[in-house]
Amino acid sequence: MLETKDILETINMIDNEHLDVRTVTMGISLLDCIDSDINKACDKVYDKICRYAEDLVKTANDISSEYGIPIINKRISVTPIANVAAACQNSGVVKFAHTLDKAAATLGVDFIGGYSALVQKGFAAGDFALIESIPQALAETKKVCSSVNIGSTKAGINMDAVKMMGKAIKSAAELTADNNCLGAAKLVVFCNAPEDNPFMAGAFHGVGEADCVINVGVSGPGVVRAALTKCDGYDLSQVADEIKRTAFKITRMGQLVAQQASKRLCVPFGIVDLSLAPTPAVGDSVAYILEEMGLEVCGCHGTTAALALLNDAVKKGGVMASSHVGGLSGAFIPVSEDAGMIHAAEVGALDITKLEAMTAVCSVGLDMIIIPGDTTPEVISAIIADEAAIGMVNSKTTAVRLIPAIGKGVGDTLDFGGLLGYGPVMPVRSGSPAKFINRRGRIPAPMQSLKN
Repeated sequence: MLETKDILETINMIDNEHLDVRTVTMGISLLDCIDSDINKACDKVYDKICRYAEDLVKTANDISSEYGIPIINKRISVTPIANVAAACQNSGVVKFAHTLDKAAATLGVDFIGGYSALVQKGFAAGDFALIESIPQALAETKKVCSSVNIGSTKAGINMDAVKMMGKAIKSAAELTADNNCLGAAKLVVFCNAPEDNPFMAGAFHGVGEADCVINVGVSGPGVVRAALTKCDGYDLSQVADEIKRTAFKITRMGQLVAQQASKRLCVPFGIVDLSLAPTPAVGDSVAYILEEMGLEVCGCHGTTAALALLNDAVKKGGVMASSHVGGLSGAFIPVSEDAGMIHAAEVGALDITKLEAMTAVCSVGLDMIIIPGDTTPEVISAIIADEAAIGMVNSKTTAVRLIPAIGKGVGDTLDFGGLLGYGPVMPVRSGSPAKFINRRGRIPAPMQSLKN
């Protein structure tokens, strides 16, 4: 039974500490929409998405109003379109992107993810065409997000795909240069991509998922930071315990929203992703949590250790609060979306090298990092390969979302607005990796992949 103090505590978290449900995401399988005629396939895709998600936005808004819980985004994820397009013999695959965008606009959702390909071990029918179409697709649509999984612990790293994605990211930025290079901000390159992730831009509906599910992503960096302000004199074990207790409360709220959405939409409940996803709002920052632990500024020595403690405590606390935890689940460190990370980058305390080290212990990877517009595709590919290697060897999800700021250099700023925020252009390391990237082939899977 809830006590008055628990209710008041939750109200305070929502009103003053930026507690919210970041997204309610409906995952929809499109496997039954496959057709060799691309026009028929697109019609089936549009009809199924609109039929299944017809009441998604209204239901989420109703739950938000009834319970007083902010639900920031309503989203849809679909089967990787490369799988759906495989039967269409590479004929104008970008038509699927327009279809997804049309469905998203009809339904009023914020984003739709799944313009994706899974090529960790090689290319199947449809994969090449989809990857080559990504820059055009993201330039010509508003709500479509794209992702490509180029590696896994089990398969190794597909360096042919890594090379392609360096070019795709650069091209996506160039084609949207008049819109703050937004195309690249909607494109994620994964290693060990989860199939039930509700967060954009990397969400897609895995082929092992049910026909339709509801996944919820919660967020509460401000709540965790507020809890730690009361922990002066605590040792780090006590700090971890406080984070676990707070993560439990945050995730419990997400579980409530997920169950209600599942019940009202008559769709199975998938998972709660208990990630701490920051925003540019002051106070809603993962970096500020790390600084509350005792760091002078995020990025100084000790940052990786503090982030490891945070990520582990969030998972341990959250997993006890929900019957099904999945997705990414932990702490996000997207530079442009986190006020503390932005500050740390601006004062020079945080660079790509330090961020790469931090990704070994956080939930995702090099996320929303703005780099000089003249960065070569080979350097972008090499950054992807480095990050994928961390994920592959450590059996964890890592990702890269880089935005080459076309026409800008180190010291300039790129401003996306909204949840994507803004950030300084960060320098990349000197020296060319072109010969390494152009060798192509595959980086073999590590020994720890042999678990059978």
